Amino acid sequence: MEELKLPRFKEFDLVSSDPPAKRALCLDDPFNPLISTTLQASGILVLSHFFHLILKPLGQPGPVGQILAGVVLGPSVLSRFESVNEYLIQASSADYYDVFSSIFCVLFMFMFGLETDISFMKRNLRKATIIAYGGLIVCSMFGLAASFLVIRMLRLGHPYALGNLIMIILSNAASPVVIRLAAELKFSTSDTGRLAISAALINEMSCVFWFSVFVAFMSWDMFGWSILFLSLTVILIVVNKYLAAWCDQRNRNQKYVSNTEMYFILSLVIAVSFIIEENGFNSAISSYIIGLMFPREGKTARTLGIKLAYACNNFILPIYFGYIGFQFNVIYLNSYRNLIAVSLLIILSMGGKIIGTLVACHYLNVPAVDGIMLSFLLNLKGHAELLVVGVLSKSIMRLYWDKSVHNLVVIVVVVNTVISGPVIAYILRRHEKYFGQRHTSLEFRQPETELRMLTCLYGSRHITAKIGLIFGLSGSLVTPTTAYLMHLVELPTKHRKKTLMYHELQDGDQFSDEEDYGGNEVVEINEAVDALTLENKLLIHQSKVVSSFAGMYEDVCNVIEDLRVSIVLLVFHKHQRLDGKLESGKEGIRLTNQKVLRHAPCSVGIFIDRGQTGFQLPTHESVQNVAVLFFGGPDDREALACSKRIAVYPHINFTLVRFLPPSSVENNNGFIDKTSRSNSEVLMEMSNHDMEAETDKAFVEDFCNRYVAPGQAKYEEKYVENQRQTMEALIGFGQRFSLVIVGKGRTKQSPIITGLSDWEECPELGTVGDLLASSDFNINASVLVIQQHSSKTTLSGDD
Repeated sequence: MEELKLPRFKEFDLVSSDPPAKRALCLDDPFNPLISTTLQASGILVLSHFFHLILKPLGQPGPVGQILAGVVLGPSVLSRFESVNEYLIQASSADYYDVFSSIFCVLFMFMFGLETDISFMKRNLRKATIIAYGGLIVCSMFGLAASFLVIRMLRLGHPYALGNLIMIILSNAASPVVIRLAAELKFSTSDTGRLAISAALINEMSCVFWFSVFVAFMSWDMFGWSILFLSLTVILIVVNKYLAAWCDQRNRNQKYVSNTEMYFILSLVIAVSFIIEENGFNSAISSYIIGLMFPREGKTARTLGIKLAYACNNFILPIYFGYIGFQFNVIYLNSYRNLIAVSLLIILSMGGKIIGTLVACHYLNVPAVDGIMLSFLLNLKGHAELLVVGVLSKSIMRLYWDKSVHNLVVIVVVVNTVISGPVIAYILRRHEKYFGQRHTSLEFRQPETELRMLTCLYGSRHITAKIGLIFGLSGSLVTPTTAYLMHLVELPTKHRKKTLMYHELQDGDQFSDEEDYGGNEVVEINEAVDALTLENKLLIHQSKVVSSFAGMYEDVCNVIEDLRVSIVLLVFHKHQRLDGKLESGKEGIRLTNQKVLRHAPCSVGIFIDRGQTGFQLPTHESVQNVAVLFFGGPDDREALACSKRIAVYPHINFTLVRFLPPSSVENNNGFIDKTSRSNSEVLMEMSNHDMEAETDKAFVEDFCNRYVAPGQAKYEEKYVENQRQTMEALIGFGQRFSLVIVGKGRTKQSPIITGLSDWEECPELGTVGDLLASSDFNINASVLVIQQHSSKTTLSGDD
């Protein structure tokens, strides 16, 4: 093998005869390796931002630019110069690299476990496992066959261990790279993105587990250590449950737990991981499982999620990806043997992933476009392979470690990721509409499919009722639901959000003064969410937006697209006074609601809360009576579709009330005005009306067959012939039920509600919704007005 001119870090660590203390203190080094490590990290961050500015307009994800930044800074480009090499590559820096990389790996694997969508993974475990193992099995077969050729070609020893390494190189999918790339390209919330993340996690955990089993069965001592480490992981999981509950109780009146408590929890995770690493095993599975099993409710999980996400996404992962590129050494490819070995492994890796994943997707009836996207996503490298190399170099093959193995792994990892990243970005651009948000109304979705909903709050007033509405829409335990709660806070026009320096932060502060906005309402919202989610076992993802009312609707619409929600729930701008009347709040809230109704890429609901007399959290002691008032049309069908989940929620008595004219003849004549109209126009409108009527009838019949017949809901028909009878009926239902759900109603009105809009106050609620929300209309029920999403959504009278 050819000798490389530039030093490799790990070799110096392995052959050094100096004691660790002397190497760590750098007593014989003219330049402190800690400073060189800091310079490397700083250079990687600066160059990665530079590449990000260049590559982002081309649609390239961040990890690709970060790896390229490391390549430029490393021995392939800048570090080839003597002066740069002297400062960036220090012989005694290996200890620092090992410690920092281990800590980084523990932190981001713990964060990934904390952020894992457990409900999605449970529902799609079979599909994700088949897709993951499809590529894994084919690549393992290719790797087993190629290992004999590569080991013989490069004249390497210990074929058994290296054969396992080559199989892992080809079959592994780096979950950190997949997660960050999916987040950068904004499809991590799509079904394809979440499936890719789940499959990548299963793939990588399987590879690490296989190698851990290989290490454990090398001797009885190693097997005993593996049982001990498994016990340590289980013990820490149990300890974390009690520790998180204690921290939550100790910080009841605070937004977050303190930095000291957070660091203590993380130090326990890092300590257990270091014990595992020091004995020849890998701690990636342990760190991930500890995060996966960490309690999701409460301030502790919220604090860890926010602060780890900030640190990992802005510093830890960019430096980690950059350091992968930094180890890339182009001189290794000067030998034709090395070049052939690298090319062979790259071709087999891509080919195996494509073949295995497409076969698995064909078996699962997954579309070919999704299969191609998944195959390239699962071909991303850059985690388990390097971890396995570290274990081999420090334990199993320590005495006869060949640095060419390390170079081989790094080059295959870098080239695979740099090729697959742009391909994934190209596929997303080419099929932008396919992978984008699919604007499917609830009317056309089965209630058993996942419902993603976003609830927006402007304050903590009657927070229990609003969270109770989220729980009601979640349906039964078998109906999958992903709930998001966003606190909208007004940014005064005279103020600007500012970024704080580290030395200006107090304990528990963030790097932006955005956390200062919202006051004590943030604490009240957090307390209510924590208490109710702990009791009802529904995880609610919280966020906050600080913006002026003029641009707040854009933030809401952007979040809707990013999270791919099916319905967004807004709060009415009026609130109930002590005397029961509704009083107008800030006009900016109303303008924001109106703009969201116009521009939102999903269905929209506006919740009119009537406090103690209205809708409350459904419990054993407080059973709620809910009704849907059905007049007909797309919005009413959307309201009824939304209510299907409410009908099956425990502690709710649900009733469908259908308003009908006394006779079908009157109903038909009332819809169509034939004066001064051509015959073709009249016939076309009659045809459209007949289609709407048939659709309404079929939709109501389907609801009755599903929910009324089994006794989960009740059905009533109310016959009215004019606006006076309609108003009397609405008053009666407003006193009888705690929540009334109604569609906004944007189609041509029937005679039973004609004239009710003559004294309209809030046209954004529709005719019936505006009447139920009127201060002069004295009812006790809360009201939920639903507008179905349409590409031609318009809002008249509120511009």
